[in-house]
Amino acid sequence: MRISILFLAFLTCYSCTQKPKKPNVLFIIADDLTATAISAYENKACNTPNIDKLASEGVRYTRAYCQYPVCGPSRASFMSGYYPNATTTFGYISGRKNIGPDRKTWSQLFKENGYHSARVSKIYHMGVPIDIETGSNGKDDEASWTERFNSQGPEWKAPGDGELVQGNPDGTLPIKGGNVMTIVKADGDDLVHSDGKTAEKVSELLRQYKDSTFFLAVGFVRPHVPFVAPKSYFTPYPQEGVVLPEKVEGDWDDIPKRGINYVTSVNGKMNTEQERKAVAAYYASVAYMDAQVGKVLTTLKEEGLEDNTIVIFTSDHGFHLGEHQFWMKVSVHEESARVPLIIKVPGKKPAVCNSFVELLDMYPTVAELAGLKASEHLQGKSLVKTVDDPEYKVREMAFSVTQGGKTFLLRDENWAYIQYDEDAASGIELFDMNKDPKQYTNLAENPDYTNVVADFKTKLKAKLAEVRNNDLGIDYTASNNK
Repeated sequence: MRISILFLAFLTCYSCTQKPKKPNVLFIIADDLTATAISAYENKACNTPNIDKLASEGVRYTRAYCQYPVCGPSRASFMSGYYPNATTTFGYISGRKNIGPDRKTWSQLFKENGYHSARVSKIYHMGVPIDIETGSNGKDDEASWTERFNSQGPEWKAPGDGELVQGNPDGTLPIKGGNVMTIVKADGDDLVHSDGKTAEKVSELLRQYKDSTFFLAVGFVRPHVPFVAPKSYFTPYPQEGVVLPEKVEGDWDDIPKRGINYVTSVNGKMNTEQERKAVAAYYASVAYMDAQVGKVLTTLKEEGLEDNTIVIFTSDHGFHLGEHQFWMKVSVHEESARVPLIIKVPGKKPAVCNSFVELLDMYPTVAELAGLKASEHLQGKSLVKTVDDPEYKVREMAFSVTQGGKTFLLRDENWAYIQYDEDAASGIELFDMNKDPKQYTNLAENPDYTNVVADFKTKLKAKLAEVRNNDLGIDYTASNNK
């Protein structure tokens, strides 16, 4: 008996000396998901119960902005920890060529610190639908992962009821692939499609590695076009019930030509019925993606991993749904540049944070939460203080670029400032976000706001100098002329 007691005492003492297990990381990203389509944010027409539940358990950031409203450069930026000027020259690449082999990407940092780093589907850029159809790696960065998995799906070729609502004014053209608004109310269940397969694979990996320490990156491709989901997800969103954004006469008259988005109801030849169908199909795609998020989070809970797993949910950028008759992304107007961001940290209280934050901030935040030392060169800012104090202000403004790095957004508490070209040669937009949150009245040419414009020009010049100070030796003049 004395020996048994001594042995138990030894085990107890030994266990006390063991370091606690580092937290796991579950990073979930949707594709082309605007914050305005999530019911935990301001949308009440689209139902996203699983994302909403996560938001109710973590910190929900209301003013999160992407650094480039296009998939490839946005993802290369936040995975590498640098602004798009450094990582991509604004193209569909991983960013590795520019940052070099010695700079560690977000998941690579975890991989090289003993984590099992796995990717399922689209984290770096993949062409949707083409890379999903073929099951290819796209523009992935192999060094970032211990293992990686692709989720092949039929996309627009899925059997079902299809319709093309862009560039098809009389409805006579057949559906097609590519970056166009094709709708498919698909036959079959969730597992026919890429996101259903992704959720299933992620659940498998959670069970497989539950006794390990993991960084698991989950890339859902919906609601990126084509709007494909099983038919059942379309039922709650009849087109007749869609309320379209307000259409203001002369809405484009006071903005520069470059401020008119690349896809509009005008050049897309979309009538009101097609606009409603597009919004309804987008919501159906969001609902399908949300259901897959729910499956992953359910597995996390069932496997007893919730108490030691940091969960992050976001999107690579937003998406226009008919605001100003704009569609899709690329613009740095609010619906395209703003993104959802939720971070759930075990043991921390749920909260809402209204500080301006950027997707670039995810890397240093999660590294700090996991106790890992990230590179001093990273250009994001840690959000860790907001987890305990949601009133803490990380940034006074958010910064984003688009159109080959030649168009810039500065968004602060009161204003959205958009400048086309570094010398403003192609124009400026200025919106009072308190009085005009939908951005209908451009004040840049109003003499009453001359001082505001001048102040933002100075701020932009300083921001660009800061962004370019990354010790990577990038020739920005050459980059910006590509």
